[in-house]
Amino acid sequence: MKATVCRRPRFRASLLGVGAVLGSLLTLSAYSQLLPADASPRQQRPEAPDQGRSDHASDGRIYGTVTDPHGNVIPAATVTLHSAAASIQQTAITDANGFFSFDDVPAGSFYIAVTAKSFASWTSPEITLTAGQYYQLPDTALQVATADTNVEVTFTRYDLAEEQVKAEEQQRILGVLPNFYASYVWHAVPLTPGQKFRLALRTSVDPVTFAVDGATAGIEQAQNAFSGYGQGAAGYAKRFGAAYGDDAISTMIGAAILPSILHQDPRYFYKGTGSVASRTVYAMSRVIICRGDNGREQPNYSNVLGNLAAAGISNLYYPSSNRNGAEVTIENAFIGTAEGAVSALLQEFLLKKLSHGIPHESNSPPPQ
Repeated sequence: MKATVCRRPRFRASLLGVGAVLGSLLTLSAYSQLLPADASPRQQRPEAPDQGRSDHASDGRIYGTVTDPHGNVIPAATVTLHSAAASIQQTAITDANGFFSFDDVPAGSFYIAVTAKSFASWTSPEITLTAGQYYQLPDTALQVATADTNVEVTFTRYDLAEEQVKAEEQQRILGVLPNFYASYVWHAVPLTPGQKFRLALRTSVDPVTFAVDGATAGIEQAQNAFSGYGQGAAGYAKRFGAAYGDDAISTMIGAAILPSILHQDPRYFYKGTGSVASRTVYAMSRVIICRGDNGREQPNYSNVLGNLAAAGISNLYYPSSNRNGAEVTIENAFIGTAEGAVSALLQEFLLKKLSHGIPHESNSPPPQ
Protein backbone atom coordinates (compact mmCIF):
# COMPACT_ATOMS: atom_id res chain seq x y z
CA MET A 1 0.00 0.00 0.00
CA LYS A 2 1.09 3.55 -0.63
CA ALA A 3 -0.38 6.72 0.88
CA THR A 4 -1.20 9.54 -1.50
CA VAL A 5 -0.10 13.07 -0.68
CA CYS A 6 -3.07 15.33 0.09
CA ARG A 7 -2.54 18.39 -2.06
CA ARG A 8 -3.26 21.84 -0.52
CA PRO A 9 -6.28 23.47 -2.26
CA ARG A 10 -5.46 26.70 -4.04
CA PHE A 11 -7.03 29.99 -2.77
CA ARG A 12 -8.51 31.93 -5.67
CA ALA A 13 -9.43 35.70 -5.41
CA SER A 14 -11.74 37.27 -7.98
CA LEU A 15 -10.41 40.50 -9.40
CA LEU A 16 -13.62 42.43 -9.88
CA GLY A 17 -11.86 45.70 -10.00
CA VAL A 18 -9.50 47.80 -7.99
CA GLY A 19 -12.35 49.12 -5.86
CA ALA A 20 -13.57 45.68 -5.02
CA VAL A 21 -10.07 44.57 -4.02
CA LEU A 22 -9.52 47.60 -1.82
CA GLY A 23 -12.96 47.11 -0.28
CA SER A 24 -12.17 43.51 0.48
CA LEU A 25 -8.85 44.40 2.07
CA LEU A 26 -10.50 46.99 4.29
CA THR A 27 -13.19 44.54 5.27
CA LEU A 28 -10.65 41.80 6.09
CA SER A 29 -8.57 44.27 8.10
CA ALA A 30 -11.54 45.31 10.15
CA TYR A 31 -12.70 41.75 10.62
CA SER A 32 -9.25 40.58 11.71
CA GLN A 33 -9.42 42.99 14.63
CA LEU A 34 -12.39 41.04 15.93
CA LEU A 35 -10.75 37.57 15.72
CA PRO A 36 -8.38 36.05 18.26
CA ALA A 37 -4.69 36.35 17.47
CA ASP A 38 -4.35 32.64 16.50
CA ALA A 39 -7.38 32.56 14.21
CA SER A 40 -7.77 33.44 10.53
CA PRO A 41 -10.86 33.87 8.33
CA ARG A 42 -10.05 30.67 6.28
CA GLN A 43 -8.01 27.81 7.65
CA GLN A 44 -6.35 25.59 4.98
CA ARG A 45 -6.38 21.67 5.11
CA PRO A 46 -2.87 20.40 5.86
CA GLU A 47 -1.04 18.77 2.98
CA ALA A 48 -0.71 15.48 4.85
CA PRO A 49 -2.60 14.34 7.94
CA ASP A 50 -0.93 14.67 11.28
CA GLN A 51 0.34 11.28 12.33
CA GLY A 52 -0.50 11.96 15.94
CA ARG A 53 -4.00 13.28 16.51
CA SER A 54 -7.05 14.17 14.40
CA ASP A 55 -9.24 17.20 14.82
CA HIS A 56 -11.64 15.06 16.91
CA ALA A 57 -10.64 13.79 20.30
CA SER A 58 -11.65 10.14 19.74
CA ASP A 59 -11.95 9.41 15.98
CA GLY A 60 -9.01 8.47 13.79
CA ARG A 61 -8.35 7.62 10.16
CA ILE A 62 -6.94 4.67 8.20
CA TYR A 63 -5.87 5.27 4.62
CA GLY A 64 -3.55 4.01 1.92
CA THR A 65 -3.08 3.13 -1.74
CA VAL A 66 -3.53 -0.25 -3.43
CA THR A 67 -0.85 -1.21 -5.96
CA ASP A 68 0.29 -4.20 -7.99
CA PRO A 69 3.73 -5.89 -7.68
CA HIS A 70 5.19 -3.32 -10.10
CA GLY A 71 3.98 -0.32 -8.11
CA ASN A 72 1.10 0.53 -10.44
CA VAL A 73 -2.04 1.70 -8.67
CA ILE A 74 -5.13 -0.52 -8.76
CA PRO A 75 -8.41 1.37 -9.12
CA ALA A 76 -11.82 -0.10 -8.26
CA ALA A 77 -10.35 -2.46 -5.65
CA THR A 78 -12.65 -3.34 -2.76
CA VAL A 79 -11.20 -2.45 0.66
CA THR A 80 -12.95 -3.67 3.77
CA LEU A 81 -12.29 -2.44 7.31
CA HIS A 82 -13.53 -4.62 10.12
CA SER A 83 -12.76 -4.62 13.81
CA ALA A 84 -11.23 -7.56 15.58
CA ALA A 85 -14.43 -7.85 17.59
CA ALA A 86 -16.46 -7.91 14.34
CA SER A 87 -18.62 -5.05 15.65
CA ILE A 88 -17.54 -2.56 12.97
CA GLN A 89 -17.29 -3.07 9.23
CA GLN A 90 -16.86 -0.50 6.48
CA THR A 91 -16.20 -0.86 2.77
CA ALA A 92 -14.49 1.50 0.37
CA ILE A 93 -13.61 1.39 -3.34
CA THR A 94 -10.23 2.71 -4.45
CA ASP A 95 -10.35 5.72 -6.75
CA ALA A 96 -8.51 6.22 -10.04
CA ASN A 97 -5.27 6.69 -8.09
CA GLY A 98 -5.79 3.51 -6.07
CA PHE A 99 -6.43 5.57 -2.93
CA PHE A 100 -8.84 4.67 -0.14
CA SER A 101 -9.64 6.18 3.21
CA PHE A 102 -11.71 5.29 6.27
CA ASP A 103 -12.55 8.38 8.32
CA ASP A 104 -13.97 8.76 11.80
CA VAL A 105 -12.58 5.42 12.94
CA PRO A 106 -12.79 4.90 16.71
CA ALA A 107 -9.91 3.54 18.75
CA GLY A 108 -9.58 -0.24 18.65
CA SER A 109 -8.11 -3.21 16.79
CA PHE A 110 -8.84 -3.57 13.07
CA TYR A 111 -8.02 -5.57 9.95
CA ILE A 112 -7.95 -4.38 6.35
CA ALA A 113 -8.94 -6.81 3.59
CA VAL A 114 -8.38 -5.97 -0.09
CA THR A 115 -9.80 -7.76 -3.12
CA ALA A 116 -9.40 -6.88 -6.78
CA LYS A 117 -10.13 -8.63 -10.05
CA SER A 118 -7.21 -10.77 -11.31
CA PHE A 119 -5.34 -10.34 -8.00
CA ALA A 120 -5.03 -12.51 -4.94
CA SER A 121 -6.90 -11.34 -1.86
CA TRP A 122 -4.86 -9.68 0.87
CA THR A 123 -5.52 -9.17 4.58
CA SER A 124 -3.42 -6.94 6.79
CA PRO A 125 -2.01 -7.86 10.16
CA GLU A 126 -3.95 -6.53 13.15
CA ILE A 127 -3.92 -2.72 13.33
CA THR A 128 -4.22 -1.09 16.75
CA LEU A 129 -5.59 2.43 16.39
CA THR A 130 -5.40 4.83 19.32
CA ALA A 131 -7.90 7.63 19.86
CA GLY A 132 -7.64 10.26 17.14
CA GLN A 133 -4.72 8.56 15.37
CA TYR A 134 -4.17 8.84 11.61
CA TYR A 135 -2.77 5.55 10.34
CA GLN A 136 -1.20 5.08 6.92
CA LEU A 137 -1.22 1.44 5.80
CA PRO A 138 2.36 0.27 5.02
CA ASP A 139 3.33 -0.49 1.42
CA THR A 140 1.85 -3.86 0.44
CA ALA A 141 1.32 -4.82 -3.20
CA LEU A 142 -1.37 -7.27 -4.31
CA GLN A 143 0.00 -10.37 -6.01
CA VAL A 144 -1.36 -11.57 -9.32
CA ALA A 145 -3.83 -14.41 -8.75
CA THR A 146 -2.82 -17.89 -9.83
CA ALA A 147 -4.99 -19.08 -12.72
CA ASP A 148 -7.71 -21.44 -11.54
CA THR A 149 -8.35 -23.78 -14.44
CA ASN A 150 -10.86 -26.58 -14.32
CA VAL A 151 -9.79 -29.45 -16.55
CA GLU A 152 -12.52 -31.85 -17.53
CA VAL A 153 -11.15 -35.32 -18.06
CA THR A 154 -13.21 -37.57 -20.30
CA PHE A 155 -12.62 -41.29 -19.78
CA THR A 156 -13.62 -43.00 -23.03
CA ARG A 157 -14.42 -46.64 -23.78
CA TYR A 158 -11.06 -46.85 -25.52
CA ASP A 159 -9.32 -45.69 -22.34
CA LEU A 160 -11.16 -48.33 -20.32
CA ALA A 161 -10.28 -51.03 -22.85
CA GLU A 162 -6.66 -49.88 -22.70
CA GLU A 163 -6.60 -50.29 -18.94
CA GLN A 164 -8.12 -53.74 -19.19
CA VAL A 165 -5.62 -54.86 -21.85
CA LYS A 166 -2.71 -53.60 -19.77
CA ALA A 167 -4.06 -55.59 -16.82
CA GLU A 168 -4.36 -58.72 -18.98
CA GLU A 169 -0.75 -58.33 -20.10
CA GLN A 170 0.27 -58.78 -16.46
CA GLN A 171 -1.46 -62.15 -16.10
CA ARG A 172 0.92 -65.11 -16.02
CA ILE A 173 0.38 -68.73 -15.08
CA LEU A 174 2.61 -69.58 -12.11
CA GLY A 175 4.03 -66.10 -12.66
CA VAL A 176 5.75 -67.25 -15.88
CA LEU A 177 3.53 -68.45 -18.75
CA PRO A 178 1.55 -65.72 -20.56
CA ASN A 179 -2.18 -65.74 -19.88
CA PHE A 180 -3.00 -62.63 -21.88
CA TYR A 181 -6.16 -63.83 -23.64
CA ALA A 182 -8.21 -64.56 -20.54
CA SER A 183 -10.56 -61.82 -19.36
CA TYR A 184 -11.83 -62.12 -15.81
CA VAL A 185 -14.05 -59.06 -16.25
CA TRP A 186 -17.31 -60.34 -17.72
CA HIS A 187 -18.43 -56.97 -19.09
CA ALA A 188 -15.04 -56.00 -20.47
CA VAL A 189 -15.04 -53.29 -23.15
CA PRO A 190 -14.50 -54.54 -26.75
CA LEU A 191 -11.01 -54.10 -28.15
CA THR A 192 -10.18 -51.85 -31.07
CA PRO A 193 -8.33 -53.39 -34.04
CA GLY A 194 -5.14 -51.72 -32.86
CA GLN A 195 -5.49 -53.25 -29.41
CA LYS A 196 -6.14 -56.70 -30.92
CA PHE A 197 -2.97 -56.49 -33.00
CA ARG A 198 -0.95 -55.20 -30.07
CA LEU A 199 -2.07 -58.03 -27.81
CA ALA A 200 -1.25 -60.58 -30.52
CA LEU A 201 2.20 -59.07 -31.08
CA ARG A 202 2.82 -58.89 -27.34
CA THR A 203 2.07 -62.61 -27.09
CA SER A 204 4.21 -63.51 -30.09
CA VAL A 205 7.34 -61.69 -28.91
CA ASP A 206 7.07 -62.69 -25.27
CA PRO A 207 10.32 -64.40 -24.13
CA VAL A 208 8.33 -67.33 -22.77
CA THR A 209 6.86 -67.95 -26.24
CA PHE A 210 10.36 -68.26 -27.68
CA ALA A 211 11.38 -70.53 -24.79
CA VAL A 212 8.39 -72.88 -25.22
CA ASP A 213 8.93 -73.13 -28.97
CA GLY A 214 12.62 -73.78 -28.37
CA ALA A 215 11.76 -76.62 -25.98
CA THR A 216 9.23 -78.02 -28.49
CA ALA A 217 11.89 -78.01 -31.24
CA GLY A 218 14.32 -79.81 -28.91
CA ILE A 219 11.79 -82.55 -28.13
CA GLU A 220 10.96 -82.96 -31.81
CA GLN A 221 14.64 -83.23 -32.68
CA ALA A 222 15.21 -85.81 -29.96
CA GLN A 223 12.32 -87.86 -31.38
CA ASN A 224 13.45 -87.14 -34.97
CA ALA A 225 10.00 -85.74 -35.73
CA PHE A 226 9.78 -84.13 -39.16
CA SER A 227 12.84 -86.13 -40.24
CA GLY A 228 13.05 -84.07 -43.41
CA TYR A 229 14.56 -81.28 -41.37
CA GLY A 230 17.56 -83.46 -40.53
CA GLN A 231 19.65 -83.29 -37.38
CA GLY A 232 22.29 -80.97 -35.96
CA ALA A 233 22.03 -77.21 -35.52
CA ALA A 234 20.38 -76.75 -38.93
CA GLY A 235 17.72 -79.30 -38.14
CA TYR A 236 17.02 -77.72 -34.76
CA ALA A 237 16.80 -74.24 -36.29
CA LYS A 238 14.27 -75.46 -38.86
CA ARG A 239 12.16 -77.16 -36.21
CA PHE A 240 12.31 -74.07 -34.01
CA GLY A 241 11.32 -71.84 -36.94
CA ALA A 242 8.39 -74.11 -37.76
CA ALA A 243 7.19 -74.25 -34.13
CA TYR A 244 7.44 -70.49 -33.74
CA GLY A 245 5.83 -69.94 -37.14
CA ASP A 246 2.86 -72.09 -36.12
CA ASP A 247 2.33 -70.03 -32.96
CA ALA A 248 2.91 -66.60 -34.47
CA ILE A 249 0.80 -67.19 -37.60
CA SER A 250 -2.04 -68.77 -35.64
CA THR A 251 -2.03 -65.90 -33.14
CA MET A 252 -1.87 -63.11 -35.72
CA ILE A 253 -4.57 -64.57 -37.98
CA GLY A 254 -6.92 -66.01 -35.35
CA ALA A 255 -6.54 -63.32 -32.69
CA ALA A 256 -5.82 -60.13 -34.65
CA ILE A 257 -6.50 -60.14 -38.40
CA LEU A 258 -9.80 -62.05 -38.56
CA PRO A 259 -11.22 -60.64 -35.29
CA SER A 260 -10.54 -57.13 -36.61
CA ILE A 261 -12.21 -57.86 -39.95
CA LEU A 262 -15.14 -59.78 -38.47
CA HIS A 263 -15.53 -57.56 -35.36
CA GLN A 264 -15.10 -60.43 -32.91
CA ASP A 265 -13.39 -60.57 -29.53
CA PRO A 266 -10.50 -63.10 -29.40
CA ARG A 267 -10.44 -63.38 -25.60
CA TYR A 268 -11.85 -66.09 -23.36
CA PHE A 269 -14.34 -64.61 -20.88
CA TYR A 270 -14.18 -66.47 -17.59
CA LYS A 271 -17.65 -67.58 -16.41
CA GLY A 272 -16.84 -68.88 -12.95
CA THR A 273 -20.46 -69.46 -11.87
CA GLY A 274 -23.03 -72.19 -12.32
CA SER A 275 -22.75 -75.95 -12.19
CA VAL A 276 -19.70 -77.88 -13.36
CA ALA A 277 -21.68 -79.19 -16.34
CA SER A 278 -22.83 -75.73 -17.43
CA ARG A 279 -19.33 -74.32 -17.11
CA THR A 280 -17.89 -77.27 -19.05
CA VAL A 281 -20.36 -76.78 -21.91
CA TYR A 282 -19.67 -73.05 -21.89
CA ALA A 283 -15.88 -73.51 -22.00
CA MET A 284 -15.83 -76.10 -24.78
CA SER A 285 -18.31 -74.10 -26.87
CA ARG A 286 -15.92 -71.15 -27.02
CA VAL A 287 -14.04 -72.75 -29.92
CA ILE A 288 -17.12 -72.32 -32.10
CA ILE A 289 -18.94 -69.49 -30.29
CA CYS A 290 -17.42 -66.14 -29.37
CA ARG A 291 -18.47 -62.70 -28.26
CA GLY A 292 -18.79 -60.08 -30.97
CA ASP A 293 -17.65 -56.52 -30.53
CA ASN A 294 -21.34 -55.68 -30.21
CA GLY A 295 -21.50 -57.80 -27.03
CA ARG A 296 -23.58 -60.59 -28.57
CA GLU A 297 -22.62 -64.22 -29.04
CA GLN A 298 -21.95 -65.34 -32.62
CA PRO A 299 -20.21 -68.15 -34.51
CA ASN A 300 -16.46 -68.04 -33.86
CA TYR A 301 -15.40 -67.65 -37.46
CA SER A 302 -12.11 -66.11 -36.35
CA ASN A 303 -11.01 -69.25 -34.52
CA VAL A 304 -12.25 -71.80 -37.08
CA LEU A 305 -10.93 -69.97 -40.13
CA GLY A 306 -7.76 -68.98 -38.27
CA ASN A 307 -6.91 -72.62 -37.54
CA LEU A 308 -7.52 -73.57 -41.18
CA ALA A 309 -5.41 -70.67 -42.47
CA ALA A 310 -2.55 -71.39 -40.08
CA ALA A 311 -2.61 -75.11 -40.98
CA GLY A 312 -2.60 -74.28 -44.69
CA ILE A 313 0.30 -71.87 -44.39
CA SER A 314 2.30 -74.42 -42.41
CA ASN A 315 2.46 -76.58 -45.55
CA LEU A 316 4.78 -73.97 -47.02
CA TYR A 317 7.61 -74.62 -44.56
CA TYR A 318 7.15 -78.21 -43.32
CA PRO A 319 9.22 -80.97 -45.02
CA SER A 320 7.74 -82.28 -48.27
CA SER A 321 7.49 -85.74 -46.72
CA ASN A 322 5.06 -84.32 -44.16
CA ARG A 323 2.85 -82.50 -46.64
CA ASN A 324 -0.28 -84.34 -47.61
CA GLY A 325 -2.21 -81.41 -49.01
CA ALA A 326 -5.74 -80.82 -47.76
CA GLU A 327 -5.66 -83.85 -45.49
CA VAL A 328 -2.85 -82.48 -43.34
CA THR A 329 -4.37 -79.00 -43.39
CA ILE A 330 -7.71 -80.21 -42.10
CA GLU A 331 -6.02 -82.50 -39.59
CA ASN A 332 -3.90 -79.65 -38.21
CA ALA A 333 -6.98 -77.40 -38.09
CA PHE A 334 -8.83 -79.97 -36.00
CA ILE A 335 -5.79 -80.33 -33.73
CA GLY A 336 -5.74 -76.55 -33.25
CA THR A 337 -9.47 -76.53 -32.45
CA ALA A 338 -9.08 -79.38 -29.95
CA GLU A 339 -6.22 -77.57 -28.29
CA GLY A 340 -8.46 -74.51 -27.99
CA ALA A 341 -11.19 -76.56 -26.26
CA VAL A 342 -8.71 -78.03 -23.77
CA SER A 343 -7.26 -74.58 -23.13
CA ALA A 344 -10.76 -73.18 -22.46
CA LEU A 345 -11.48 -75.96 -19.93
CA LEU A 346 -8.23 -75.21 -18.15
CA GLN A 347 -9.08 -71.50 -18.13
CA GLU A 348 -12.48 -72.13 -16.59
CA PHE A 349 -11.45 -74.55 -13.86
CA LEU A 350 -7.74 -74.25 -13.14
CA LEU A 351 -5.67 -71.44 -14.63
CA LYS A 352 -7.28 -68.60 -12.68
CA LYS A 353 -6.09 -70.23 -9.46
CA LEU A 354 -2.56 -70.56 -10.85
CA SER A 355 -2.33 -67.13 -12.47
CA HIS A 356 -0.66 -64.10 -10.94
CA GLY A 357 -1.51 -60.48 -11.73
CA ILE A 358 -5.27 -60.99 -12.09
CA PRO A 359 -7.03 -57.66 -11.36
CA HIS A 360 -9.44 -57.49 -8.45
CA GLU A 361 -11.95 -55.61 -10.61
CA SER A 362 -15.17 -57.50 -11.22
CA ASN A 363 -18.43 -56.69 -12.94
CA SER A 364 -21.84 -58.21 -12.48
CA PRO A 365 -21.68 -62.01 -12.90
CA PRO A 366 -22.70 -63.62 -16.19
CA PRO A 367 -26.26 -64.95 -16.55
CA GLN A 368 -26.86 -68.44 -15.25
